[in-house]
Amino acid sequence: MKYVFILLSATVVFASCSSNTKRVNVLYRGKADINAAANSVTLKDGAGNEEQMAEFSGKSISIQKTDGSKTEAALNEPGLYILNGRNDTIIGSYQKYSDPKKTYDTIKQDFIKRSIDSLKLLVEGKNISTANRNFYILPYSAQKITDNVDALLVTPFHRMTSVEKVGDKDPEVYRFWSIKEIRETIEKLAKDTVHVKI
Repeated sequence: MKYVFILLSATVVFASCSSNTKRVNVLYRGKADINAAANSVTLKDGAGNEEQMAEFSGKSISIQKTDGSKTEAALNEPGLYILNGRNDTIIGSYQKYSDPKKTYDTIKQDFIKRSIDSLKLLVEGKNISTANRNFYILPYSAQKITDNVDALLVTPFHRMTSVEKVGDKDPEVYRFWSIKEIRETIEKLAKDTVHVKI
């Protein structure tokens, strides 16, 4: 009976720890030292856009920037997060990747007919809400994306256009771009669209 109690107690402790998981995709340029146990990220100079996934348990992450200054990014509740360790705003939203051709056609038509205005609002940080499942992540801040820690994040500069469907459930996918990529997209769309001024 004593062993059963100990096993049950261990199970409860493990469950409570795992339910507090904050899975964080850290995006950065160059190099970074990520210490999940200490809830800290140290950014270092370097070239190239990189990312690392890590699990944190604290209420915030201490971020040391490349210039030596420090800031903190809040992790208020369990879930899947993006920590933007780059000096560039990141914009993203939920995307349907289950049917590549249909998704492409929908996005193409939406861009041509309505998305220029919508994208402009996103660049300005407007029309952002949890209900809309879109995100505006400032440099050196963290943003919770979803409760589902197994959701897929397609980060800036990746060109993924489809995700294989497993079973009968559509994958939960969120696509992100740098604000520079969004501005370039608006310019390209405006050139291909009649009577649209940017």
